[in-house]
Amino acid sequence: MKTAIIHDWLVVYNGAEKVLEEILKIYPDADLYSTVDYLEEKDRHFIQNKKVNTTFIQKLPFSKSKYRAYLPFMPLAIEQLDLSKYDLIISSSYAVAKGVITGPDQLHISYVHSPIRYAWDLQHQYLKESGMDKGLKGYITRFLLHKIRNWDYRTANGVDFFMSNSDFIGRRIWKVYKRKSQTVYPPVDVSAFSFHPEKEDFYLTASRMVPYKKIDTIVEAFSLMPDKKLIVIGDGPDFKKNKSKAGPNVSMMGYQSFEELKDHMQRAKGFIFAAEEDFGITPLEAQACGTPVIAYGKGGSLETVKGYMESENPTGYFFYEQTAQSIKKAVEEFEQISFNPSNCRNHALKFSPDRFREDFKQFIDDKLAKKYNRIQKHSLMNENVKSFSITDVHWAKKKAIG
Repeated sequence: MKTAIIHDWLVVYNGAEKVLEEILKIYPDADLYSTVDYLEEKDRHFIQNKKVNTTFIQKLPFSKSKYRAYLPFMPLAIEQLDLSKYDLIISSSYAVAKGVITGPDQLHISYVHSPIRYAWDLQHQYLKESGMDKGLKGYITRFLLHKIRNWDYRTANGVDFFMSNSDFIGRRIWKVYKRKSQTVYPPVDVSAFSFHPEKEDFYLTASRMVPYKKIDTIVEAFSLMPDKKLIVIGDGPDFKKNKSKAGPNVSMMGYQSFEELKDHMQRAKGFIFAAEEDFGITPLEAQACGTPVIAYGKGGSLETVKGYMESENPTGYFFYEQTAQSIKKAVEEFEQISFNPSNCRNHALKFSPDRFREDFKQFIDDKLAKKYNRIQKHSLMNENVKSFSITDVHWAKKKAIG
């Protein structure tokens, strides 16, 4: 069985790429396709150093640094990939990968990290944060996003079955495409985060410094609690703005190595997570260390954190407004609760790469079996009809002769 795997773009090694890495472990002989491939040599191990089949965008000027600017051309580009020789097509999609063209005898299964966020329900937030909500540029961007929405909805018909990375994204898939999906949680390398039940008197948050992560709100919350210590790990466009809001009890460490991040996760008394994420891997990494999480109670966090009010074996505490006051109140209430580090660890283990590969392969094997059973039954029916027709003709001839 010939298999093709389609990924939106290969530029960095982040959450979606970790999913791709595990898919390639299941199907090591699959051919790999992407709109562009600009992975550095040191990062190509996760795609098993495979040759990547790319689109015409790879050859466009400045596409290495400005590939996102070519988003309006990506629907056309992804449709030019010739996949006609494959039996199974797996798309790993958060933008355009699911839009590949396939035939009626091919099985196309799409693992959706999210429908295109900035074209659908997060459009207004995206336009505002990027400064494109006004003027001529704003009108042009809105028009282009409108065209992408139309294309995105239409191409959902080319997918035979959807998988989502959380129930939250499953609801977004239903809202956008009116298609059902099966949740298969993405892999979290919990084995890389060793269990550490002894905690110290500080809180931790770690993230890329971009607006929707709400790191500034977390920093503001701790400025209202000068007796509590917060350590912030991560870098990005908003680092200076966030640092300007930090009081003496907040330590802005910037980018740190994985070992340094893990060390702080192991020792922190609590991990703060204020973003509305599709899934959210970092809170699970903290829980793998035995560290409970204080999280915004919306999106994927409701599935990756077991809230104190919702579970007998809680691994965290929720707040329900992305404000400094709401976080402050949650921290104060969190400190009145005793969390069992073993509950955190055991919960995180349920999201391991082994579990992902097992669930992913089982889903596809089931769909392949059903598809080829239908094809076999259809072939048998055709043979029966053909046999009946010939017999019927002979009977008619005999009757006429008689």
